[in-house]
Amino acid sequence: MNKEQLIHEYAKCFKNTSYAIESYLETYDNTQSKYVPFKLFPEQKKMLNNFEKYNENITKKYRQAGVSTATAAWISKQLQFASKTKPEKVLILANKLDTAQELANKIRGFLNQWPEWVNVGFSKEKDSQRHYKLNNGCEVKAVATSVDALRGYTPTILIFDEAAYIEAGDDLWAACMASLSTGGQVIVISTPNGYDKIYYEIYDQSIQGMNNFQISELHWENDPRFTKDLEWVKTKDIVHYMLNREDYNDDLNIKEDDLDKYPSLIKKGYKPYSSWFESMCKKLKFDRRKISQELESAFLGSGDNVIPIDTIDNIKERMVEEPKEKYASGQLWVWEEAIVGHKYIMGIDVSRGDSEDFTSIVVIDFEERKQVMEYLGKIPPDLAADLAFKWGNLYKAYIVIDITGGMGVATSRKLQELGYRDLYVEGANTADKWKYNPKLLEKIPGLSFNNKRTQIVSAFEEALRHGFNVKSHRLLNELYTFVYVNGKPNHMKGKHDDLIMAMAMAIYVGESSFSQLTKADEMTKAMLDSWVTHKKENDEQSVDLRPGRDSNVLNPHITPQATQQGLYREYSWLFGAKPK
Repeated sequence: MNKEQLIHEYAKCFKNTSYAIESYLETYDNTQSKYVPFKLFPEQKKMLNNFEKYNENITKKYRQAGVSTATAAWISKQLQFASKTKPEKVLILANKLDTAQELANKIRGFLNQWPEWVNVGFSKEKDSQRHYKLNNGCEVKAVATSVDALRGYTPTILIFDEAAYIEAGDDLWAACMASLSTGGQVIVISTPNGYDKIYYEIYDQSIQGMNNFQISELHWENDPRFTKDLEWVKTKDIVHYMLNREDYNDDLNIKEDDLDKYPSLIKKGYKPYSSWFESMCKKLKFDRRKISQELESAFLGSGDNVIPIDTIDNIKERMVEEPKEKYASGQLWVWEEAIVGHKYIMGIDVSRGDSEDFTSIVVIDFEERKQVMEYLGKIPPDLAADLAFKWGNLYKAYIVIDITGGMGVATSRKLQELGYRDLYVEGANTADKWKYNPKLLEKIPGLSFNNKRTQIVSAFEEALRHGFNVKSHRLLNELYTFVYVNGKPNHMKGKHDDLIMAMAMAIYVGESSFSQLTKADEMTKAMLDSWVTHKKENDEQSVDLRPGRDSNVLNPHITPQATQQGLYREYSWLFGAKPK
C-alpha cells in the first residue's frame, strides 16, 4: 500500500474495531487445531461494540465462548491506536495470578500480530509476563486479587477475569470503583458461579436497572464453531434426550438457522443440541448442574433452594416478561388491568421504610393463577396503606397484610381508617371474609406468620410447581436465593424475600379461603359473586371497572371518585408519572 492507502486503512481500522480485528489478527481454533483468521460472530461483535460504547460492561458467557480471546484482541487494538498523550493503562484482576497472566499473554500475542505500519512495539523499560509497556506509553499489568491490587497503579481499563471466582469481596470492589471515578473503564467477564458477591451482584443489579453496567450475553447455540449440526429438541431435560434418544421421535427435531427465532423456540419448550454440546456434556459427566452453569450460563443456588431449580428455570424461560406499565418512579409494575368478574388478592409485606428490607405489594389474579401487579420500594407503613388503598380499589382486591412484626399493623389500621372493606381477618368466620362486617373493625386485619410460615411457603411452592404464572424478574431473582437455612425457608445472607412473602400470603389466603368458598352453598356463592361489585355503602369509594366507564382506571394520575378527604393529594408523588 502507498502512503495515501495506508492513511485510509489506518483510519478505517481506527473507526471499525471489528474490521481491524478480522483483517489483521489470527486466533487458534481448537476445532481445527490450527491458527485461522479471526472471524467474530455476531454476539462477539455486539460485545465489542458495547465495550466501545459504555464504560461499564459485564459479560455472561459459556465455557469456550472465546470472550477472553475477543477481549484480548480488542484491548490490543486499543493499545496500538492509543495516543501518546493519553496512553491506556490496563489492569487485569483474577482470583489466581496465572489466570490474569494468561489474559495478559493473549493481549501480547495479538500486539505482535499487528502490521508494522500500526505496531508501536514494546518498551524495554518494563517487559515481563506480569507487567509490560509499549513505546506509546501504554501498559498491561496482571495481578491476583487483593485489597492492595491497585496500590500505586491507576488503570484506564480494569478487567475482572472470571469475576465470579474472585473471593476478595466488597472491599476490593469498592477500591476498584474508586480508582475509576475519573472516567476509567471496567469490564467484568465470567461464567456464573452461584450467587457470588461481585459478579452476580453486578449482573442482578444491572437487570433491575440499579447500576450502569451494560450486559453482553453469549449463548453457545449462536456460536458457528459449535453449531454445524445444530438441532432443536422438544424436551424439558436435554440430558435425558442425550441418554435416551430412542424415546424421542424424529419429528421433535427442528433445524433452525434464524437466530432471531431461537428465544421463541426456548419459550416453546425446545432446547438446542449439537455434537459439540454433547461432547462437552460428556466431559462434564452429564452433571445437570454443571451443564446448566458451564454451558447454559445459569446462576445456580446451593442445591438447597426452596423452589425446585427446574421450576424456577421454567418461570424464567416461559413466564417472566416486562411490565406493560411502570409507575412510582419505576417501582410499581403492572402487567394486566383489572377484568370484571375475576377475583384478585393483594399481599402486602411492610417494612419501616428506612431499613434494609423493602415494602412489597403483589396482586394476583386468582382466577387465572397469575401475577398482575407488583410494587417494591422503601416507604413507611402509612404510605404503603395509601398505595394499597389506591390499587386495591382499582382491582377490587381482597387484601392480606403481614402483621407478624408489628409494622403491618399500622398499614392495616390506616386501611381501616380509609374505609377499605375487603381485608383479611385471621380467625374470622369464612362467610365474613367477603363482606363488610362492622364487628371486624375491633380486630386487626392481617395474617401472622407465627407457626404458619411453613404452611404459607408450602402453599407458595406447590402453586409455583403447578404452573402459577410469575411475571416479575425481580421476584424471579429472589427465588434463586430463597433457600433452607438451618432447615427453615429463608433468603440467603445479603438477599431478600420481600416479594416472595407478599405473593406467598396472597396464594395461601386464596387457597384457604377462595377454594373453601368455591365449594360452599349457593348463599356463599352469591356472596362471592358480589365481591367484585361492592355493596352500595362501598360504592362511594370504589372505581367502576366495567368496560367503557373510565378508560384511565389504571392511570395513577386519575384519582378514584369520592376518595376520603383528598388523601391522595398529599402523597401524589407516590403515584406519579410513568418513568420516561
